[in-house]
Amino acid sequence: MKGFFVTGTDTSVGKTWMAAALIHALAARGLRVAGMKPLACGARSTPHGWRHDDAELLMQQASVALPYEAVNPYLLREPVAPHIAARLEGVRLSAAALHEACTTLEENLDYLVIEGVGGWEVPLNDNETTAHFARLLGLPVILVAGIRLGCLNHALLTGEAIMRQNLVLAGWIANIIDPAMLKIAENISALEARLSAPRLGTVHYLSHFDAARIAAMLDIDKLGLPD
Repeated sequence: MKGFFVTGTDTSVGKTWMAAALIHALAARGLRVAGMKPLACGARSTPHGWRHDDAELLMQQASVALPYEAVNPYLLREPVAPHIAARLEGVRLSAAALHEACTTLEENLDYLVIEGVGGWEVPLNDNETTAHFARLLGLPVILVAGIRLGCLNHALLTGEAIMRQNLVLAGWIANIIDPAMLKIAENISALEARLSAPRLGTVHYLSHFDAARIAAMLDIDKLGLPD
């Protein structure tokens, strides 16, 4: 499978926006690309059934149209941690099941961008976390670092955890989610000096999603894409 796994230093740090912008950038190069949010928590009812905003945003940027159920095969209704939401619905989550859902899509795509849920070690069940799922995928990982107070600890611990799984940290994105934070540039420089992967870009605070604008702030050539 060719693609990337997008994770974050926490929940609500902009994983979906960054994943969608990456899809946009790859599609702009004429590549057949789609996104997946294999597991999402916090559904809303629509005329077409239960849906999740993150999955729909990824679909909007894809150059290959996929049915919603393929993009988001596991949708849990409560906006809580996955293992809790699954227990409430009587659903058994596993890293293997999530991995199997992803492998059915690879044949028709040049790249598949897979967005994780929450942070790196969010539990899926009593024994597995998102990290187990990412290891089964074996894809290069892109880390979204939400730039706010506490970001240094969160990003460095997540980067270390990714490498402990023998996965490639392909790059990281500094996503400024608190524009009032003091010493933003200094914090980003501290991460750049300590994370063993290239910074793909710094995304300045935006009040609404703009795929082209975010993509323009990213240098995806640092991902080593083939010509």
